[in-house]
Amino acid sequence: MPGAQENKAGATYSTADTGDKPADPYKDLNLDRDTSIKEKVEDLIAFVEGVKFGMMTTRQSQSGLLVSRCMSLAARENGIDFLFHTNTETGKTDELHSDPHVNLGFLKNSTGEWASVSGTATVDNGSGNSRRYYTPALKAWIGDLGDKIHDGGPEDPRLAVIKVQAKTATYALQKGTALSRGLEISRGAITGNTANTNELRELTEEELQTFRNSQQLIS
Repeated sequence: MPGAQENKAGATYSTADTGDKPADPYKDLNLDRDTSIKEKVEDLIAFVEGVKFGMMTTRQSQSGLLVSRCMSLAARENGIDFLFHTNTETGKTDELHSDPHVNLGFLKNSTGEWASVSGTATVDNGSGNSRRYYTPALKAWIGDLGDKIHDGGPEDPRLAVIKVQAKTATYALQKGTALSRGLEISRGAITGNTANTNELRELTEEELQTFRNSQQLIS
């Protein structure tokens, strides 16, 4: 790209040359480089299960545009793979058949903590997971068509599970108290010093696979 410079993260899009100073001081200051894989994954799981509701993003097969919808976490497998119930007759199952790549976004409104999980998804309606994790509340979303087959119950053939195999993850947990974070942000706005308010954590594909393998050995 003409005029673009490679920054320290290896990205090819850049509009600035900051020399020996980090171009993204927020990430440089808040990134957690010390926590173990096990603790990073366990904290991510605790956060996601605490929030429970997240936005699943897929790609439309015809337009190529991204689409997001709210999904409720049903269960986990292999420690770090996330399961969600779905109606097989909805658009997202067609989208996943065309392109299995998804993103899951979770936000805790009261604190601003968030998580982003990228992975690949499969639609599973043959393993028994849809029945295993069934809850009566699903009938409100699947619906009873009155034909004694498509009744929104655990044996409804439309009921399936979307399994997302996590590939990478990034999430942010808050540090300190609300007061200390507020003071840190106010100080930064006045002085220009970057606010150190979060523990920003990243999990690579290799790290997640290491954790997944360890869980399979235990089970």
